[in-house]
Amino acid sequence: MRRSMQLRRVMTGILAATTAVALTACGSSGPGTSKAGEPSKVQVWALQDAAVNPIATSSIDAYNKANGTKIELVTYVNDAYKQKLQVAMGSPAAPDVFFNWGGGNLAEFVKAGQVAPLDDALAKNPDLKAKFLPSVLDVGKVDGKQYGLPMLGVLPVVLFINKDVFAAAGVQPPKTYADLLSLVDTFKAKGITPIALAGSQGWTELMWLEYLLDRIGGADKFANIAAGKEGAWQDPAVVKALGEIQTLVKRGAFGTNFASVNYDNQGASKLFATGKAAMHLMGTWDFSVQKDANPDFIKNGKLGFTAFPAYEGGAGDPKSVVGNPSNYYSVNAASKSKDASIDFLAKSLTSDQYINGLIDAGQVPAVKGVETTLKSKPNADFTGFTYDLVANAPSFTQSWDQALSPSVSTELLTNLQKLFLGQVTPDAFVANMAKAK
Repeated sequence: MRRSMQLRRVMTGILAATTAVALTACGSSGPGTSKAGEPSKVQVWALQDAAVNPIATSSIDAYNKANGTKIELVTYVNDAYKQKLQVAMGSPAAPDVFFNWGGGNLAEFVKAGQVAPLDDALAKNPDLKAKFLPSVLDVGKVDGKQYGLPMLGVLPVVLFINKDVFAAAGVQPPKTYADLLSLVDTFKAKGITPIALAGSQGWTELMWLEYLLDRIGGADKFANIAAGKEGAWQDPAVVKALGEIQTLVKRGAFGTNFASVNYDNQGASKLFATGKAAMHLMGTWDFSVQKDANPDFIKNGKLGFTAFPAYEGGAGDPKSVVGNPSNYYSVNAASKSKDASIDFLAKSLTSDQYINGLIDAGQVPAVKGVETTLKSKPNADFTGFTYDLVANAPSFTQSWDQALSPSVSTELLTNLQKLFLGQVTPDAFVANMAKAK
């Protein structure tokens, strides 16, 4: 399961340039110097990624030149990073600022007392807080306090549409869940799989539960689950969302062999691009997958996209989104150079140089005011749609397998695959999850 999540992020660069700044000198004379007047030595940890590492390097060089610091970049392969960080935190070798995924990953460090809150820093730098998209910034909070700042692009989950298949059927993208069910029947009658689904991997199925619960019960329902509130899994909205999933399966929404379809080998993406499936619920990273694997599909303007439809009578806001809000920088609570660490984040993460670098790499930054720049770049229709979707979202629920602890996530995906296969009922599902720790 974890391997699947890592592969999908590597393909999109979301794990790129993960920087952990280790400021080894304590400076009372300012963020750029130590007590002895020597330049602060700053070590930066990053994942190896040819597309985004140069952006981090350029940002570091600019900060060094302006502030008299000595930041050094050290990169790690993806599989080694989490273990490396776990071992380092709490030791003299720990970084002062570290990359994380937010959610449960960040919360583990916060609970261990290893992360410094950034609320005072944001209060002193109101312009910095104002630049980030609120729904993305919120995912860097734990128990109401800000512990992480967004440092990469946004990756919401959207409903992709095959325009040729829709045109041939004479139908339009769904605006409501009832519309979606009607489309399932229409495409099934035509011998086309309504929705591509890589059901051999539970994280692809999770997107359906995430959006259905959000639309039926609202974003607070999962917030209660993530907070570990008693009875949160047994909430009627959760049971109803699970029931809707089994209804979709029985209705033929995903075809008959979805359990054997894989995402990492582009199985679902290819079914969709070749017109064997009409729709595909997936993160916006699939645009890059299609661009590489099926370039004509993009070039000829056949790929459509829309927000997940509204659920009639649901308590959720149809403008809310789920997915991967961003990756985050956090400051080590034991750092001897907290001021310098925060200064680096404040001056780098929203600088024009850094933001333009992300955009040139094909990412959609989690900051305000980049609409004009996005319009001047390739694939402006899609990046503009993605930006507007997130900018207008009242909430951005992080992918549950990132927001929850690894052990609970494993249990979640195991039970979800059983649910899709009809091997557990919604009531059994929530009973199993209520016991997961």
